[in-house]
Amino acid sequence: MDAIVDPDDETRPGLRDWKPWFAEYDNQDSSMAQRLVVVQRGIRRALDEAPAGSIKILSLCAGEGRDLIPVLAEHPRRGDVHARLIEFDPVTARVARDAATAAGLDGAVDVVTGDAADPARFGDYAPADLLLLCGIFGNITEADIQNTATRAANLTARGGTAIWTRHRFDPAVIPRIHGWFTAAGFSDLWESDSELPTAVYVAGNRQERDPAPSPDDKKLFTFVK
Repeated sequence: MDAIVDPDDETRPGLRDWKPWFAEYDNQDSSMAQRLVVVQRGIRRALDEAPAGSIKILSLCAGEGRDLIPVLAEHPRRGDVHARLIEFDPVTARVARDAATAAGLDGAVDVVTGDAADPARFGDYAPADLLLLCGIFGNITEADIQNTATRAANLTARGGTAIWTRHRFDPAVIPRIHGWFTAAGFSDLWESDSELPTAVYVAGNRQERDPAPSPDDKKLFTFVK
């Protein structure tokens, strides 16, 4: 049996060359590829439902931008989008930057190399109409998950969508994550099919409140793996 790849586990020790890891996206049977499909579907829905005017997108730990860039490239609202993708690894960030250029999204997509947990990197892209928190919650403590969900209230515009991922392995923290988003003013929009592999869970939440100013400039989270 093939080993199960947890798509949220992006910091496995010893993995210096990211290409083999990202290549899992090209294996349609992998957990990562299945998660990607769900995330992309959620992005399309958020763009479809966005009101007329500018659409700001903030993607933390954006990787190669495989979730957002292909969707934007084909979406009729691409001209309304201003997106910032933040990725720590410079090689991976360059791949995302090149993909945006190849898709003709130079003016729409800004790829920043740096710590995605640092609010100083967000600029005027927050509060965003679409906040992507993919591949994060499986790599940080529950306290940091709660902090990030709480701070998402400051990072997401009223009516905006936050999309997040987390595996369904024990301990079962997903119900608590939903509770933290609810406490932060979000309503549940959708979640991924329970028949997907245990390594795959994706959810979309809508911000029902006006975003308050950020309470501080502390980091949202720290990776522990």
